Amino acid sequence: MTQLTADSCPCGSNTSLQGCCQPYLHGANAPTPEALMRSRYTAFALNQPDYLLNTWYATTRPAHLPPDPDTQWKSLVIVAAPPPSSSTGSVHFRAYFREPGGWHVLEEISRFRFKEGRWWYVDGDPRVERLKPRRNERCLCGSERKLKVCCGE
Repeated sequence: MTQLTADSCPCGSNTSLQGCCQPYLHGANAPTPEALMRSRYTAFALNQPDYLLNTWYATTRPAHLPPDPDTQWKSLVIVAAPPPSSSTGSVHFRAYFREPGGWHVLEEISRFRFKEGRWWYVDGDPRVERLKPRRNERCLCGSERKLKVCCGE
C-alpha cells in the first residue's frame, strides 16, 4: 500500500485527500469521469477493492477483487480527459506502480457511462509495461528526487 502524508491525495491532484477523493470513497458521486478515475486510482493506492466494485458498471463488473497489498501505486498521470457527453466519457491515463518484480506502468483508455444520476467505470483497454529505470533517473512517483533516494530501486 502507498504510504501517504495525512494531507496528500494519491491521485496527484496536489490537494488534500479530504478535499479531493475522500468524499467519493465515502459515498459522494464523482461529478466527472476524470474525478471518478482519480478516485478509483486512490482506491487502488489505498487498497480499497469494495469502492472499485461499487463504482464499476454492473454488466462489466467482476464478482470480486482480491486485495493486493504487494502493489505500491506511486503516481497517476492523466494524459487526456475530454469533456464527456451527457451519457459517456473517457479518460486516458498512466499509472506507475511497483511490485516485487519491479516497476511497471499501466496505460489505459477507460470508458465511463452516466446512468442513474452518477458516473460508472465500464471498461478500458489496459496495457501494462515493465519499466527499467536507469541510474540517476528521477523517481517515478513524481517527487523529482532521484529514484534511489526516494522510492528505491
